[in-house]
Amino acid sequence: MSAPAPLLRRATAEGLGTAALVAVVVGSGIQATELTHDVGTRLLANSLATVFGLGVLIALLGPVSGAHFNPAVTLAAWFTGRRTGEDTTLRDVAAYVPAQIAGAITGAVLADAMFGKPLARLSSHDRFSGQLWLGEIVATAGLVWLIFGLARAGRGHLAPPLVASYIGSAYWFTSSTSFANPAVTIGRAFTDSFAGIAPTSVLPFLAAQVLGAAAGLGLVALCFGRPDGEREAETVVPHETQRPAAPTRPPEESALA
Repeated sequence: MSAPAPLLRRATAEGLGTAALVAVVVGSGIQATELTHDVGTRLLANSLATVFGLGVLIALLGPVSGAHFNPAVTLAAWFTGRRTGEDTTLRDVAAYVPAQIAGAITGAVLADAMFGKPLARLSSHDRFSGQLWLGEIVATAGLVWLIFGLARAGRGHLAPPLVASYIGSAYWFTSSTSFANPAVTIGRAFTDSFAGIAPTSVLPFLAAQVLGAAAGLGLVALCFGRPDGEREAETVVPHETQRPAAPTRPPEESALA
């Protein structure tokens, strides 16, 4: 097994990945708004871009940092692995979460800059409603259930297409269009565009996401029981240190290969 990437590199990957994700979400929303007046078509374009972008980012950066891009996922990974001290530690949380938030804000500003919009203008898109908070609880619970369920089942390698597909579907079946991510929520407050959220709506969304993450972990425990060692540590996709070593071949077979 290869050595884990240094914490600075992993945190950098988390920041860059979150920035790229928010740039995809915000940028595709701006592009869709400029191309059509139909709200349904805008949402379709926004969700499709997010599905493809998220899948690529998980596949690319998962082997480096685990591809959390989400403080709720990072905290859930720490909570589930706290008994063994493996994988996500409090030191990782302290590095990942600020990197994710900073990356999300950077991604929103970058998207605005690419389309010639005012930079770092706070959103005026009010999302203050009980039904939206319920949608965020459902969206985040489903996301955590999926991620850690795949890990418990030993199918973390399927995360890139499945996590991206879930987020794409949750755009449509939840009332909140599935932010499901505290860092992304904060970042989207810094763009007054189709994908934005007013600062006054952020805190209830964050609270709903924390509740959803806790509910998602409850669903994982209910469906998969207690974790078993190494599988507990897999988050989104297995890190390089969590990949099994290649089987040893006889010398003559190795020579032929």
